[in-house]
This record gives sequence, C-alpha cells and structure tokens, in this order.
Amino acid sequence: MYRVLIVDDEEPVLDSYEFMLKSTGSFILAGKARTGYDALKLIYESPPDLVFMDINIPGMDGLAVIAEVHKKFASMVFILSTAYERFDLAQRAIPLGVFDYLVKPVSKKTFFAALEKVQKHLGQEPPGEAGIQHYLRKTIWKAVSPEEWEQYRERFAFPSDKGIVCLLELGGDAEKWNNTIMEKLSLRYHCRYDFSMNQGICLILGDIDREELEAQVEKVLRETLPGKEYACGIGGVYYGSELYQSCGEALTDLHRKRNGDGGAQNREQQRIKMLRRKTGIAPPEETAKLFNDLWKDVFSSHDFPAAKAKMAAVFMFLMDDCTGCYSGHPEVLPPFNAAEEIMALPDLAAWEAWAASAFEHIQRHANLRRSGSFPLPLVKAIEYIHDHYAESIQLPNAAGAAQVSAAYLSRLFSEHLKTNFIDYVTELRIGQAEKLIRESRMNIKEVAFAVGYQDPNYFSKIFKKITGLSPRAFGARVE
Repeated sequence: MYRVLIVDDEEPVLDSYEFMLKSTGSFILAGKARTGYDALKLIYESPPDLVFMDINIPGMDGLAVIAEVHKKFASMVFILSTAYERFDLAQRAIPLGVFDYLVKPVSKKTFFAALEKVQKHLGQEPPGEAGIQHYLRKTIWKAVSPEEWEQYRERFAFPSDKGIVCLLELGGDAEKWNNTIMEKLSLRYHCRYDFSMNQGICLILGDIDREELEAQVEKVLRETLPGKEYACGIGGVYYGSELYQSCGEALTDLHRKRNGDGGAQNREQQRIKMLRRKTGIAPPEETAKLFNDLWKDVFSSHDFPAAKAKMAAVFMFLMDDCTGCYSGHPEVLPPFNAAEEIMALPDLAAWEAWAASAFEHIQRHANLRRSGSFPLPLVKAIEYIHDHYAESIQLPNAAGAAQVSAAYLSRLFSEHLKTNFIDYVTELRIGQAEKLIRESRMNIKEVAFAVGYQDPNYFSKIFKKITGLSPRAFGARVE
C-alpha cells in the first residue's frame, strides 16, 4: 500500500481526492493539509509515498514546499494540481523532479491515470524498500492504531504481530560493517534495519527472548568489531502498534550502557559552542548538520525527558545569540517558548518534526542579525512589523520606518522573502494568535484584538483559511 498526502486549500477538492483514493487497492490516505506549513509538518512527521500538491495555497506555495523537501525525501513522488496551465510554473517544477502536472478540475479518468503511472514508477523499486526507511526513521517512534499497524505489516510483509527494537551505535568506519552485522543477525532472526552514519535501528520481528537476543547481538558485535567501540540498546517485546515503547526502552538502555563514557559531557559542550559560533555565519546546511549531530548525540546519551531539557537549554542559548532576548534588551521577546513547547513533545518523532521547523526559525533570525544577508531597509521593516503587528499597520507605515518608498519595500519582500507585505503580516498575526490560544485564557475576541484584528468574525475567517480550523476548533484540539 502506498501512502498519499493531499494538499489543497479547497475542501471539495480534498474530499473528492479522498473519495477516489478509497476505491483503489494500492493507495491509502496518509493525511490532508490546507496550507504549505501544514504540508511540511505532515511530510516530516510521517513521510508519504505520493503527494498531490496544489500550487496556490496559503503560507508557502506548493512549489516552495517541494523545494524544501525534495532533496531530503528523494523517493517521494509529487503531482502538482492547479487551476491554470502556466509555462512558468512548469519551468519551476522541472528542476524539482515533479512527476506530473494536473489542471483542475481533475476528472476521475485523469486522476486514476495519474495513480496508475505513479504505481508503475514506485513498483520499479523492491517492494517496501523506500517505505521501510521512512517507517524505521519516523513512524516506529510513535503510537499507531492497530488498523494502521496491519497496513504496515501487509505492505512490508512483516512475519509477526510482535517485535523488539535494537539501537546500535558504532565507532569509526561503521559504514562498511553495517551489512555484515545485519547479515549475521538475519541468519537467526527476521530483521528490518536502517543505518545512517554511525547509528542504526534494527526491528526484529517475532516473540523474541530479550536476554537471548542481547547475548546474540553482543556476540555478533564483538566478532565483527574486535577492538572497536560500539554500544547497543535493546527494548522490550511489544505488539506492532506499541513498538514506540520498545524504541524508548532501547534509547534508555543505550544511555545506561554509555554512562561510563567520561568524554560525553565534554563532547556535548564542544558541539554546543561550535553550533552557537557558526549559526548565522556558516552555510545553513553546515549548521543544520551540527544541530542534527548534537541532538542525536543528546537523545542517545540521555533518557527522553532529560534530553528534552538539555535541548530546551540549547534553544534558549541560540535564541539569545540571535535576538538578545535574555541577555540584551529586556523589551525583546523570544521568538517562541522553546522550553514549554519541547517539554510537551510526547516522543522522538514529534521532537524531530518540531526541531526541524524550530531550528530553521532560529537560522532565519540569525541570518537577519548576523550575516546581513537582507538589505538593511528590509531588516528595519521586518523589525517594525514584529513590533507593531497588533496595530493597524499598512505598507506605507513599514516603508516609512525603513526610510524607503512603499514600492521599493514591496519589491524587497517579493525578491528576498518570496511573499508580499499583506501575506507576511497575516502569517505573523495568525502565528501569534495560535500561541495565544495555546498559552493563554483569552477568548476569541480578545485574541483577535491582541493580534491586530478589530473584527473577530473577519479574524476567524482568516484564521480558518490559513490553519484549516476555526479558532474555537483549534483551541479545542490543543486542550
């Protein structure tokens, strides 16, 4: 079964595509999104195999979303849908590897023909090979329903309803030993595994004796890596829908076995220092790697609550570095409440999705403050907007604060931020409204006034257009 995400801001389109998907035997609905930011969140949380992507959606447009994720999820298939045939959009889509281009309204015949082409394309790979990697890296870390587990079991041909998770951390030259280790374990167990750099996760299917498995894994590692460093954490046996518990136990076990590593704390401190020094100065991909290396080390060295607390402190350092919100001017507020948001995360999959978005937010602030990558008038205008978004501000107000013409500032927004003034202010206001609904006891009218809307009904309409939910429904969901 191939998992499908539908992204469109029109409810009838979402319902129509969902209805047609239900009549196929090879595709299941993975989720629906109405904005670019919702689409990014769902893609990072549980990567689908196929995405139907509308181009003109609130927030980031469809092509911007694809540009953000297509290198990270190379096997993911994207089909664009739009109300108009436009050559310029096709030109932008080609370098992103877009699979197909549909013009709305899309007929059943066209929709099913597109699915047939996708199925043939995905079928060129060994069954489940791309999906297994996504499953082990993302899905296994969170709870799924028994029905979802049955779908995964059928898709990946798992031989048992039960399994146990084993986490491996190998020393230098780990890449060349990965397959050897798994081949030896596969002689005795039904294994599914994924390795990235020097870390690996192995799902062993069946009602396994944990002590016996631990002895076998230790034997294989000792024979394969004589004299080399390694660590292994093993969880308990659980039914498939509860394998996330085995993941958590394996992490805790790995941490316990690595407690004797006296250099762990020093390594952690050095990584934090380097990350703080380079964020906003080094290329984004370099700092993103430093950040990912840091949090992976932290979460493999500490149990989940302790690791979250450590990363909350890291984010406070980074926010202070790029805004001065803690050590600088008292009137400068933090970009977001990192500690509160991090400590509320339920599992590692939720952390990874949150961290990817939050660190990008930090990088944007750092680039503005440190690298001077944006023209000074745009920086001044953005600062003015963030200071006055709760007021009735217009483009001429921001242009006056930046000491440029409104036309010139409008062009800067388009060239550097790929948006316009109104959409930028709207996204900021709705983002702040979401935080107020989550973190305060304000009613909807008070929230509307607090973020710059004098008409609560108009605020509710804009809020629903961007988030897909009314403010009241959003509040009920986060309670």
